Amino acid sequence: MSAMSLQQQTPMVVLVCCDALSRDWIDPAHTPVLSRLAAQGTWCAQHRAVFPSVTRVSAASIATGCTPERHGLHGNRMGLFEQGKVRVYDVGHPDFRTHLRRATGRTLKVPTLAERVAPVRGFVAMSNVSPGAAYFLDPDHFGTVYHRAGSFLPGGDAVPAADALTIGQDFEGDRQMTARFCDEVLRTRKPSVAVLWLAHPDATLHGAPLGSPAHLDALRHADRCVEEVMQTVRALRAEGEDVLLLVTSDHGQETIGDSVDIEVWLSEQGLAALVASGDLAVAAQGTSALVYATPEGERAFVTILDALRAQPWAGAVKTGEALLSRGVSMEEGVIAAIDMGYIHGTNDYGVEGKRWAAAEPGKVKRPGFGEHGGWGPDETRPFLIVDRIDAQASTLADATSLTDIAPTVLDYLGIPASGMQGRSLLR
Repeated sequence: MSAMSLQQQTPMVVLVCCDALSRDWIDPAHTPVLSRLAAQGTWCAQHRAVFPSVTRVSAASIATGCTPERHGLHGNRMGLFEQGKVRVYDVGHPDFRTHLRRATGRTLKVPTLAERVAPVRGFVAMSNVSPGAAYFLDPDHFGTVYHRAGSFLPGGDAVPAADALTIGQDFEGDRQMTARFCDEVLRTRKPSVAVLWLAHPDATLHGAPLGSPAHLDALRHADRCVEEVMQTVRALRAEGEDVLLLVTSDHGQETIGDSVDIEVWLSEQGLAALVASGDLAVAAQGTSALVYATPEGERAFVTILDALRAQPWAGAVKTGEALLSRGVSMEEGVIAAIDMGYIHGTNDYGVEGKRWAAAEPGKVKRPGFGEHGGWGPDETRPFLIVDRIDAQASTLADATSLTDIAPTVLDYLGIPASGMQGRSLLR
């Protein structure tokens, strides 16, 4: 068999995620490479995030083609039942998977891309976001995941120290990771699926206003990283490799107007004992929150539901069957989802979208800085560009979602996508 024939039988899919780069910020001035790529490939004009619109959930949804209700990762923070009570954990911590396995007996409830392509040429990801977001691309070690908090080989062994991803969560860290990804992963290893997840603009926006010089610098930075990957992909294609390039983001951002501690408010309503006992708990998600409860806690929560909905910081409260419309399971202790309220006005750079934020331990919600996590219009507007060999430029006007990425990847590789909620965008 010729080398060309072998290459045609072993295609590769390259996925680049520019964390928190809303499609509204893609323009020729700040993201010229992404603008050209969007004009040359397939631009998904109605691409949507999942709820909560946070990175850890987004990573799981991209990896599985499913919403949280199906894959089982609820948010950036998640309540787990331990000895009949609810304890909220930060999913971003490296050891969260250990807590999840202990409480539920598993990590994600459905297979990931890494598991599905393991029998072919495998899965390699390099990520510079939180450890949890990186590890939930492949929580059970079917592929290789590189992260500054620890990198793992198939089977779960740590990569040798000399091979570790020793970078910072800054522009230089993203740049070094991108260069290594292009040289080592794309040019040399050539797995079936290769994922590069950039920290910025998200890491910038959690400490800077939308539209600020820092934000615009982060856009240009992400654009340069995409350019390096795009040039590498085109060089591989010129050598006869069959490569599909997907460039995307996971969510957008909005501006913090004010913040509130929802558990403190619940305590002020006479539910302090239930909050203290773990019968009632709030998992803050930035501009949204999930409420968990035991049966006793749920009975008490219902009595203050009208008062909750009347609060200016509670933009919308979903309970019961309405939770399913947001992709939230009703079978794992979640009794309510709160989308935080809006505050009239713009930030210092004229950007609309001020929101209340839900306070969480150890993090300061500074007014004026970026935030996300709810189902607001700006935070749920990621972008997706599908760049296929010899495909004509087109715009896909139908609604698409993060859950469509995995089926698209598998379709290109010729692997069944059974059990996924999304659909292939190649058909």
